[in-house]
Amino acid sequence: MLQRHLQGTYAKIGIGANRAATASSFLEKYGYVNFHGIYHSKRLFSEEKKKNLSNSDQIGAAILDDGMQHLSVWRDLEIVMINAMMPWGNHRLVPLGPLREPLTALGRADVVIIHHADLVQEKDIKALESSVQKVKESVPIFLTEMAPLHFFKPGDVSSKIPLEAVKNKILLCISGIGLADSFIRRIEKMGPGYLDRLDFSDHHLFRLKDINVARTRIQALEFRFAAKPIVVVTEKDYDRSPGILEHLEPYEVLVVCCRLQIMPHHERTENSFKKIVMDLFRRYEHRCC
Repeated sequence: MLQRHLQGTYAKIGIGANRAATASSFLEKYGYVNFHGIYHSKRLFSEEKKKNLSNSDQIGAAILDDGMQHLSVWRDLEIVMINAMMPWGNHRLVPLGPLREPLTALGRADVVIIHHADLVQEKDIKALESSVQKVKESVPIFLTEMAPLHFFKPGDVSSKIPLEAVKNKILLCISGIGLADSFIRRIEKMGPGYLDRLDFSDHHLFRLKDINVARTRIQALEFRFAAKPIVVVTEKDYDRSPGILEHLEPYEVLVVCCRLQIMPHHERTENSFKKIVMDLFRRYEHRCC
């Protein structure tokens, strides 16, 4: 999905079981530049080789997803994202709970993001902010949401179907993501006539047997309501298994396209987020140099 969205940009997408090793190999291959435009590389490139490396080849920043527990990796900036709908679980560490570290680890955070903030009550946001500030009072906190933009049809990612297309319709929402409730809640806000759901585990790779289960569910809905249901899937699920959805014909399948947005809160806006991140990068650069 990232490769598709970032097509035509200078961004490079590294994929591998060991994300830190993948990032390191990219820095080794392309070299990197700092904020002053000074070129660096672990490899001993000749001057001619350096001249042939365009600005688009050199890496300006490496973003490591899920990197907080890679304690051996040097990082300039630590952004911690908290799921507002399921923040701490039972407050216990794995394997007894969902936490990889105790909450005191938030002391290492430079920025904290409370995600899905639009799907919880204000009192829940305040409670989360209080929990974070007890660990690190000065850390800037931002609120985010996954805002639906439009639908597109499988095989035609450039199509833009308005969100109103599902209003008063019979829907079957199919997903294999970490928190299906957030997906369902957002589709519910679009006003469907009836919504059924089929949830699979996170990162689920859809196979023909799953499609057969979905088809049985769709046919039951069609019989019940005497109308053809629409299947709605997440963009992440579509990119993981784009071809398999063709087996749901002749039923219509729509892929919901969303964008992460920062919600204005206590003067915390998208612009202030960008400023804080840039200021932190510069601070760390001067400290390291």
